[in-house]
Amino acid sequence: MASKGKGGNTVAAVWEIVAPIAEELGLSIWDIRFQKEGVSWYLRIFIDKEGGVGITDCENFSRAVDAPLDEADPIEQSYYLEVSSPGVERQLTRDEHFKQYIGEKIILRLIRPKDGEREFRGILEDYDSGLITVSLEDGGFSVDKKEVSFVKLDDFEM
Repeated sequence: MASKGKGGNTVAAVWEIVAPIAEELGLSIWDIRFQKEGVSWYLRIFIDKEGGVGITDCENFSRAVDAPLDEADPIEQSYYLEVSSPGVERQLTRDEHFKQYIGEKIILRLIRPKDGEREFRGILEDYDSGLITVSLEDGGFSVDKKEVSFVKLDDFEM
């Protein structure tokens, strides 16, 4: 899919275009990422709904947003459109994700090690203005979201 953009915040522009379409289909937008991998650009739209998303939801949404994205033309370079579910171990990226999953088990990976460790499994205790508080078996800590490489739900027992 090729498209010439008009500048600005690509993700915000795409979100504005696709959110109403998702709502019409009974879906919500979990996240949107515009990323370069090698020489190719990818527009990844993660959709969600109560009870989970299936392949048919992804196909229907992809078909529904294709023409509006081409018409609005918010992306300068050629890109591949990928539509998927956020998955079981969904990554928490937006403020509303953190607030929704307070009390749940998470995996948190820091950009820089804390006490020699970078990855922690614990409970998301709180989230306030970018400050993530996690409780661990042996205590806990708070960290600014900017210091974190990722936070995702820990849905699998080890």
